[in-house]
Amino acid sequence: ANVTASTPSTFILAGIPGMEKSHVLISIPFCSMYLVALLGNGVLLVTIGVERSLHQPMYLLVSMLAVADLVLSTTTVPKMLSLFWFCSGEISFGACLTQMFFLHFSFSAESVILLAMAVDRFVAICYPLHYAAVLTPWAVAKTGLLALLRSFLIIFPCVFLLKRLPFCGRKVIPHTYCEHMGIARLACADISVNVVYGLALPFAAIALDLALIAVSYVLILLALFRLPSRSARHKALGTCGSHLCVIALFYGPAFFAVLTHRFGGEIPRHLHILLANLYVLFPPLLNPIVYGVRTRQIKEKVGKVLACSKRRRLQQ
Repeated sequence: ANVTASTPSTFILAGIPGMEKSHVLISIPFCSMYLVALLGNGVLLVTIGVERSLHQPMYLLVSMLAVADLVLSTTTVPKMLSLFWFCSGEISFGACLTQMFFLHFSFSAESVILLAMAVDRFVAICYPLHYAAVLTPWAVAKTGLLALLRSFLIIFPCVFLLKRLPFCGRKVIPHTYCEHMGIARLACADISVNVVYGLALPFAAIALDLALIAVSYVLILLALFRLPSRSARHKALGTCGSHLCVIALFYGPAFFAVLTHRFGGEIPRHLHILLANLYVLFPPLLNPIVYGVRTRQIKEKVGKVLACSKRRRLQQ
């Protein structure tokens, strides 16, 4: 009661509660996954940027997804590894809010991009003759702007909702990174507005994206069943397979982490934190692998780019 209610200059990230002695061991797979994610998404971006034949709506959306993945992982993992290796859990209030903003911002933007990719497949399969007229480069650019604008409008108010809260000296966040409710729970004031806005609105937006994706694929499946040729059905399903894998990898860990946090009262806290870490690592790690393996055009062009790079090194 005698502590002055004010905004702390710094917070302290505690890491994974109960597993402090295993932080260095845990950091090995986390660091490996992060490096593979950087390499995979980097190769994907370079390949799509260099190869003009990949300057098509679907591949441009894939490159947007790669950028969102890089922002999602880079926002959290370097600080997490610093905490595991050097016990440097201290983070300034401004840096914590910045990390929180870009974490939720990139997640929301990636959801919009996945919805746009579902629409791309819907138009390509259900209305192939209109594909070039509907999915123009300008339409893809507007999709990127929409993803940025919607994510900003949803997430930026969370910064002000947190800045208005008093914290009464409480500054230890039992997590490996800053997220909205983790910061809000440290406040010594009513956080009902943060709970309603910070959970309900972003969750509703993501749920709407997922519902529209589901509708798109129901319509796609109905169109596929009407195709007379079995080979045409297999080819169309193949083009959708990669996207469905990416959707499962993106929404699966995220919703599982949210549901276990909300309803899994008997699940230990350290498992909640581990799940939250996997949801910022798995999509950036596996998305480029999925597209590289399942998408023939990307796989061929990646091989071509790597072969050209090897020839240049040998010539030097």
